[in-house]
Amino acid sequence: MTTVNMLEAKTQLSKLVEAVESGAEAEIIIARNGKPAARIVPIEEKKLQPRRLGLAEGKYDPIDWDEWDRRSVEIAKIMQEDDIFPPGKGDDDAPSS
Repeated sequence: MTTVNMLEAKTQLSKLVEAVESGAEAEIIIARNGKPAARIVPIEEKKLQPRRLGLAEGKYDPIDWDEWDRRSVEIAKIMQEDDIFPPGKGDDDAPSS
């Protein structure tokens, strides 16, 4: 571990960063008035864990698209018949039956 003062860090920053990047130094401490103020360390690349497929396998029933379509039509009819949306408001967005 190397410690440098603020003035040296300002004038030698490129060399200090290069030393850390290359592995010549594990870290470099920058001191202000003789007290540690900052640390230059290499950035560690995070390795992403591979995504696990099938986490929800067996927890849900497969979608029956015919049933989905039937229920969509039923819901649209209920919304139109029960005045959930008053006539004239949002007619352009109403599902077609």
